[in-house]
Amino acid sequence: MSERHLHDYWVAFRTIVAKEVLRFARIWVQTILPPVITTALYFIIFGGLIGERIGDMDGFRYMDFIVPGLIMLAVITNSYSNVVSSFFGSKFQRHIEEMLVSPIPNSVIILGFVFGGVARGLSVGVAVLLVSLFFSPLSIHNAGVMLIVVLLTSILFALAGLINGVFARTFDDIAIVPTFVLTPLTYLGGVFYSVSLLPEFWQGVSMLNPILYMVDGFRYGSLGSSDFPIMVSFAVIVAFIAALYTAALILLNKGIGIRS
Repeated sequence: MSERHLHDYWVAFRTIVAKEVLRFARIWVQTILPPVITTALYFIIFGGLIGERIGDMDGFRYMDFIVPGLIMLAVITNSYSNVVSSFFGSKFQRHIEEMLVSPIPNSVIILGFVFGGVARGLSVGVAVLLVSLFFSPLSIHNAGVMLIVVLLTSILFALAGLINGVFARTFDDIAIVPTFVLTPLTYLGGVFYSVSLLPEFWQGVSMLNPILYMVDGFRYGSLGSSDFPIMVSFAVIVAFIAALYTAALILLNKGIGIRS
């Protein structure tokens, strides 16, 4: 691959990411503010009111225990929703076809949309982190682990959002997966509890939930407490990223859900 081609691909990638960032930044009242307010309510209700009755969780104050999970919850949902809505909007307005027939490789298109979703996910994550400081002191056990886990998780769900956007045929379709798949997985992913508290059977069932490993890995980076070895969490996240990226690339190469 020539240096010129690399430069052209970089310009294309940068342009798509810039478009995606400007898209959610211009309407930050709709994209950034609502999840921050929702998470603040979680802190007040679950951490402040219910948490006092629950007591400690894994040796930590309940409020401190749920902060990493709520940050991850915000990152997951916003990384996903940004890409699925943007990609479907591109299909609906029919300018995604112009990208597909251009000299831009499909891999660059995927990465552009994905990192646009990552930008929104991390922006909301940082905003939620700042809000959490009003309820719990900042705790960092391993900053590197926290950064890697949150970045990989954001990439994973941005890819999932793109795949949902490929198959969606109406605006109603982009809400099906978040409602019936994403929401149950996030609430059953150890955000509000430790998996060690579950009966043995349900612990085994929970281990099939990939979000559990993401929340657990981020909690380890923050508090130093985890239910699984950190390398297990990394392996699960990377495996899902590889699978979803491959699926997304195949879908775009074949034009499934796009070309008529």
